[in-house]
Amino acid sequence: MPPIQDHPLRFKLANELHARPFPSLSAPCRAIYLAIKQPKDAASRDRSQDLFHLVALLDRYGAAHPQPGATHYSGQIGQHMLKWEQHTEFVTYTVFLSGLGEKPFDPSDFDVFPSDWLMDAPGVRVTSAMLRIASRVPDKDIDKHLSDWFVPESLAVSRVLDDDAVVAGDFRIDPTGHQRFAVFVRDSVGERRAGRIAQRLCEIETYKAMSMLGFTRVRDIGPRLAEMDGELMRLMELMANDDGQEEATLRALLQVSTELESLSARTSFRMGASGAYEAIVHQRIKVLREERYKGRQTFAEFMMRRYDPAMRTVKSAGVRLESMVQRATRAADLLRTQVEVGRSAQNQQLLHSMNQRAELQLRLQETVEGLSVVAISYYAVSLAGYLMYPLAGAVGLSKGMMTALLVLPVVGLVWWMIRRIKHKVDAGGDQSGPDM
Repeated sequence: MPPIQDHPLRFKLANELHARPFPSLSAPCRAIYLAIKQPKDAASRDRSQDLFHLVALLDRYGAAHPQPGATHYSGQIGQHMLKWEQHTEFVTYTVFLSGLGEKPFDPSDFDVFPSDWLMDAPGVRVTSAMLRIASRVPDKDIDKHLSDWFVPESLAVSRVLDDDAVVAGDFRIDPTGHQRFAVFVRDSVGERRAGRIAQRLCEIETYKAMSMLGFTRVRDIGPRLAEMDGELMRLMELMANDDGQEEATLRALLQVSTELESLSARTSFRMGASGAYEAIVHQRIKVLREERYKGRQTFAEFMMRRYDPAMRTVKSAGVRLESMVQRATRAADLLRTQVEVGRSAQNQQLLHSMNQRAELQLRLQETVEGLSVVAISYYAVSLAGYLMYPLAGAVGLSKGMMTALLVLPVVGLVWWMIRRIKHKVDAGGDQSGPDM
């Protein structure tokens, strides 16, 4: 086969599918998980700060640095394994520790992250979790652990991946500030599968927390949205009343429409991101292939009862905001058309009055022209009479008769001259009109 040129991104895109492998875990072990996000405009942040913060942690342990511009990293820090990932809005740190420790969910495990390093983080904590991955024990022992470690009212427990493991979590923040998840895996489960289970639990918690940011945003804008909805209804009622205040109503309506468009622009990313994160949460739960454990609620049921209503609120707020934007736009278009029709009627009235004034001016001009003919004719007949009087005696006519004979020719000549002058003036105006 002759050589063919590769697309510049071919290898990069192919390698991206394999860039974030699942960790390999051997029970018993523990994992601590931390997700960091900048409070505002996280999607457009300076991502080099994320990498710089990672390098600062690696330097504490004398570990190797990632490649420049890396978006993921796995390596040894001391006796533990670190997995770092950079996402659109946040970065995650997962540290895997061998063994189960002296006590379950010991907050001292987070000491792997130095306190001063945490204070210098380029963002704030979105969520943090502790995972306890233990070998599968009899169900009665699992029940005892669950009652000791979690809040029963919100506990979700499932058998996952064809009963290869039992996973549990109550999605509550414990007194030490972390979420808790327990995983009991069979001894026959491979390290890759155990790693996938732990990774899925971390992703479920992270994307749940990220999508809930949209819910808090909706609650913040809810009161103002209700106010603008009432204002929009009031303005539309004013439009229906036709009280002659169309100009003022249009200005108020355009102001509401502008604010709605601005609000939509400020919230569209967060609402869209919440929808995307929600889909990931449900997809991650689905791939666990849950089965009920002793009548307890599953992760999917927990989300249906506690999480899905919040997401429906976000979606309904987005639909409501979009509907209000469209209503305001349509109302503004209708009112603008009404104003333009009113202005057109005013212009027609103005043109009609201008036509009336032009007719009056034309009549006045014609009257003036008639008077001008009479006045000019009078003086012209007098002058002609003075010129013709010497001839009157020679032809045997009196001065009165000579004057009478001169009136008609002189008046006709004056009238013809005035008409000719007017015709030239009108013709000159018509020729100069298009050039103005």
